[in-house]
Amino acid sequence: MGQHTIKMPDIGEGIAEVELVAWHVKPGDVVKEDQVLADVMTDKANVEIPSPVNGTVVALGGEVGQTLAVGSELIRIEVAGAVEKKAVERAVAAQVMAPAVAETPRPARPSPQPPAQRSDGDVLDRPIASPSVRRRAWELGVELEHVKGTGPGGRIMHGDLEVHAAKHGAAQRAPSLPRGEVRGEGPPSTEDRKIPVIGIRRKIAQKMQESKRRIPHFTYVEEIDVTEVEALRAQLNMKWAAQRGKLTLLPFIARAVVLAVRDFPQINARFDDDAGVVTRHGAVHLGIATQTDAGLMVPVLRHAETRDLWSSAGEIARLADAARAGHVTRDELTGSTITITSLGALGGIVSTPVINHPEVAIVGVNRIVERPVFQRGAVVPRLLMNLSSSFDHRVVDGVDAAKFVQALRTLLEAPATLFVT
Repeated sequence: MGQHTIKMPDIGEGIAEVELVAWHVKPGDVVKEDQVLADVMTDKANVEIPSPVNGTVVALGGEVGQTLAVGSELIRIEVAGAVEKKAVERAVAAQVMAPAVAETPRPARPSPQPPAQRSDGDVLDRPIASPSVRRRAWELGVELEHVKGTGPGGRIMHGDLEVHAAKHGAAQRAPSLPRGEVRGEGPPSTEDRKIPVIGIRRKIAQKMQESKRRIPHFTYVEEIDVTEVEALRAQLNMKWAAQRGKLTLLPFIARAVVLAVRDFPQINARFDDDAGVVTRHGAVHLGIATQTDAGLMVPVLRHAETRDLWSSAGEIARLADAARAGHVTRDELTGSTITITSLGALGGIVSTPVINHPEVAIVGVNRIVERPVFQRGAVVPRLLMNLSSSFDHRVVDGVDAAKFVQALRTLLEAPATLFVT
């Protein structure tokens, strides 16, 4: 018998340290080769760390929420016989799975079971799946060993899980209650709970803090009459939704932003305040702020200036679905030049959105309300909406910010101008 130390592997992309977001084993557990030991986070992605050996866990190298350097001790495992060091290192490097979007750590896995058999008689090895797929499987009460994966190398995708659940049924698990709470009647618990801020929640907190610390925000709010653009949207959907897909208001706003930044290039920019350099971008890569179960993410609609309404609508929907399902890629989360954020029906009257650092502007969309408006001496019902937009005052002067938003207003209130290039 001997002890083997597994070190934090080099995940690549110049990453020097990672955050430990979940353990799936504890001291005393018997583990098998390829069994996932832990989840670690890099930027906005989770990576599963598998075991390269069979053995028994002796000690863990850190606690959930701790930052570990590449090359530091992750876990020690007692193994039978000698383990050749370089072979193990190669195994770890080969088995570290592709990053998947981070989310709340899933419940601890049960002790490993013997390989399962599908109904067709095939024996499955330990299934390959992202953390989000594993968490969804746990919620559905589905054993991943029985699910056939269609992804690369047999990786189980969200679609595979949903197909299996629809075919074989799912034992939906009731969400666990916080400690101290009980079901049924009675007063609510008065016990305080301390909730560690780890994983994606920590990354969001750090990014928001960095943005507010480094950027002197100012917000400009303008009311926009969207009656005409909403009428156009309804007309286009009536005619083309079946063939081209349904349009929301976001593609129209995206189109307005693309046209407005032509006259205000300082808005479509990123500010490297360490180097003292502002980069004004020719292409418009729109960040689309998206709320997911794992937290706020900003997938990127690339080259919005080259897209028509339906192309924008389709890509926005695809990116949002990917973010919420947990399989948006790192490339799809980076490189935005200006961001649109919307709370939809919950958008309120006004907001003060936080700029997506190092960008210099964010356009906030509030909810649409119907109100009486004086128009040519008559009181008529109109659909009104506020745009609450924030700007980096070091780069964008107040008058330019106001003119930019006014340009958006002009385009949206006369939607035919969206198509005049």
